[in-house]
Amino acid sequence: MRKGITQEQVSAAADALVAAGDKPTVEKIRQALGTGSPNTVTRMLDAWRGTLAQRLQEVIKLPEVPPEAGQAFAEVWRLAIAHADVLAQAALTEERNTLFASQSDLAQERKVWEIALAEAQANVTEHAAQRVQAETQLRERQVLVDQMEAQRVDLVQQRDRLQAQIDQQQLELHTLRSERATALDQVRSLEDRAHQQIDHTRQEVKGLQQLLERSQREHIKAVAQLNTQQDSLRAALRTAEQAAAHQAGRVAALEVTLSQWRSQVSPSKRQSLKATPVDKSKPRNRAKKTPP
Repeated sequence: MRKGITQEQVSAAADALVAAGDKPTVEKIRQALGTGSPNTVTRMLDAWRGTLAQRLQEVIKLPEVPPEAGQAFAEVWRLAIAHADVLAQAALTEERNTLFASQSDLAQERKVWEIALAEAQANVTEHAAQRVQAETQLRERQVLVDQMEAQRVDLVQQRDRLQAQIDQQQLELHTLRSERATALDQVRSLEDRAHQQIDHTRQEVKGLQQLLERSQREHIKAVAQLNTQQDSLRAALRTAEQAAAHQAGRVAALEVTLSQWRSQVSPSKRQSLKATPVDKSKPRNRAKKTPP
């Protein structure tokens, strides 16, 4: 690490320049020492000049020094002082110019920083407004999600009720089919018995024929009634299946919309939504497939 210069170093360098017949200046002292700020070298060079005057006075007072030499030394000293003043003024002017340039640079840099600070403050204000707007939108979407969730629960309940009705209608249809099969078996049994009676008792052909015709009419009537009931039940079953499919489609669409919205929410807001307790007491019921 480079250390600061000392007065002894500056004085020695100035003496060396004078001995070499050169004028000691701030730049030459700095070049000789290889370091030192202009202000420090100027101050120490002034101190060296002060000691130089004292040294010249001591030399003049010596008995072996002639008066002409003393006057010459005094003139040299006066010239050195004048030259030193010129150099000091030049160094001061240069230092002032440097300081003014530094102040100008600092002023420009300050303006740049003020502009950057104003832009940063504007960005902060804009981001704060955007944050408030985003929070408002999030609250509105949360209300929408709650409404959609209530609609989904209501649709699930409606689907369950429709499914219960479909199951009841299927049970009734199965009962009607069983009754129809029983009636057909009874008709076949009557026909068989009638044929047997015809074979064994030709004497009662007319009566048995009438009985058979009446039985057939009743059979046809019963079959027609059963077919009509079956067609009505099939139409009701198709209507119920279409309603259940429509409700299932609405539930699926709502679930897709809810998933898309959740994918658009930021990770931090999504975490807060995940932390919200969800009522899982009611399991999700799937629509049961009905037989064709």
